[in-house]
Amino acid sequence: MPPVVRLTHVEKTYKAEAIEVAALRGIDLEISPNRFSMLIGASGSGKTTLLNLIGCIDTPTRGTVEVAGQQIGTLSDDALAEFRARNIGFIFQNFSLVPVLSAYENVEYPLLLVGMPAAERRDRTLAMLEAVGLAKQAKQRPNELSGGQRQRVAIARALVKGPQIVLADEPTANLDSATGAAIIDLMRRVQAESNTTFIFATHDPHLMSHADQIVTIRDGMLIDPTPGAAA
Repeated sequence: MPPVVRLTHVEKTYKAEAIEVAALRGIDLEISPNRFSMLIGASGSGKTTLLNLIGCIDTPTRGTVEVAGQQIGTLSDDALAEFRARNIGFIFQNFSLVPVLSAYENVEYPLLLVGMPAAERRDRTLAMLEAVGLAKQAKQRPNELSGGQRQRVAIARALVKGPQIVLADEPTANLDSATGAAIIDLMRRVQAESNTTFIFATHDPHLMSHADQIVTIRDGMLIDPTPGAAA
C-alpha cells in the first residue's frame, strides 16, 4: 500500500527582512496509511512547519510534498483549499471551536464548506456526535462544555467529512491526565473504525506510547524516522 504522505528532499526557508531562516532542511519522509504517527522534537525544531506542509497550509521552498496521492505543488491556491477541505482534518490544543455555534453546528460546519446536502449533513453530524459520546450535548455551546468535551467536539469536527488524514497539534496539552488518556483512547478507537491516518505533533509521553511511528525532528532535520513499536 503506497504511503499517504511522502516528502522528498523538502526544504522550507522563511525570510525575515534580509535574513533567511531554514525551518526544514532536506526532509525525506513517508507515512503509511491508517496509522498513529508522532512528530516529536523541541520547540522550534520544525514540527509545526512540517504539519503545515502536510496539511496543505504551506508549500515547500524546495522538494515535493505528496498527500493522499496528490502532489501539492501542482495545485492552484483554490484547488489546494478544496483538496484540504475534503481530505484533511485538524485538531488543535486550544480546540479552536466557534464560540457562537453549538456543538452540533461546529461539527456540521466542515460539511457546509464542501456543499454537502442538508439531509446527509444532519445524518453525518449526529452520527459523529454519537461516536464521541456527545449526542446529549449537541445544542450546547463550547463555553457550556468541559475541556474534554470540547476536544471531543473538535475530534468529531475533524472526522465528520471522512478525511484521509487528521493532523493534531498537541491535542492533549490543555487537558488533565485522566481526560487526556480518555481522548487518546477515543482517537485510537475512531482511527481503527474509520481507517484514518492520524499525525500528531506532541510532547505527551502517554500519547507517544500509542505510536505506530515516531519521527524525531531536530533543527529542521529528521533524526530517526523509523517506525516505533506500538504500545
